[in-house]
Amino acid sequence: MWLYLVALVGLHYLLRWYRERQVVSHLQDKYVFITGCDSGFGNLLARQLDMRGLRVLAACLTEKGAEQLRNKTSERLETVILDVTKAESVAAATQWVKERVGDRGLWGLVNNAGIYRPMAFFEWQKFDDGMNILNVNLLGLVQVTLSMLPLIRRAKGRIVNVSSVMGRLAIYGGFYSMSKFGVEAFSDTLRRELQGFGVKVSIITPGSFQTEITNVKSSLERMKQVWEETPMHIKESYGEQSFDFYFKLVKKGLLKCSSDLHLVTDCMEHAVTSAHPRTRYLAGWDAYFVFIPLSYLPTSVSDYILTISKPKPAEAT
Repeated sequence: MWLYLVALVGLHYLLRWYRERQVVSHLQDKYVFITGCDSGFGNLLARQLDMRGLRVLAACLTEKGAEQLRNKTSERLETVILDVTKAESVAAATQWVKERVGDRGLWGLVNNAGIYRPMAFFEWQKFDDGMNILNVNLLGLVQVTLSMLPLIRRAKGRIVNVSSVMGRLAIYGGFYSMSKFGVEAFSDTLRRELQGFGVKVSIITPGSFQTEITNVKSSLERMKQVWEETPMHIKESYGEQSFDFYFKLVKKGLLKCSSDLHLVTDCMEHAVTSAHPRTRYLAGWDAYFVFIPLSYLPTSVSDYILTISKPKPAEAT
């Protein structure tokens, strides 16, 4: 009995491995548009796909980032300046892409652009800062996708959205977790809506990685600034012990972030080039063995695990 079960499971993974190794044909003729290519995942992915021979259209926030990327890639790669939070910038980038892809359409859209703010309680954060996170990580992603959608449908292509483990398990990420939960919901809905058009939608769920937006020094400095700017009556309610606890927690977490960005970009590359891409990709040991398993536990159990060492607020002591 057990032997048959093991053989069945082994056969399943063997067939899955074989299926996922099949690559789409004529990669050199396919255009892929990537947002957030100044640094981090987007920058590395643009270089990877360029080396594979794809026609990469890389969107950068700054001209400096675009120039640095062009200096590291072939002449096939082209860049455009894009601010995903501005409708006119998205419209201009869409027209720019349309002029290049023509009737063949856009094969791949990788929504990678995003910003990160240190973990903090909602009451510690300014509402405008929170709206900025939502505008970039969620609403900007939606705006770019809907603007590019006719081109993607024409090519029966791929949409790859970058989420986070914080979009599966809200710890103390505040507005960042909200934005990533929204990415998950948008991606799931879009995948079902576009299934009949032959368009495939994949979600990349990275764990903790060291990039420009998760720089340890700047993140901790920003966290201190957030606490210093918090109204006094709120600081008195939470107490210094709450800030000290989370400051040490964030510092410890950031220092443990993986520096191997290929774990994420390899997932992105597979989603773009595989004949049978996965619906979801996990990247990083903490995603596989910590965050995602915790997200499947009963809420009362995960709440207990995540709050067992949390100090009581000053107001409650």
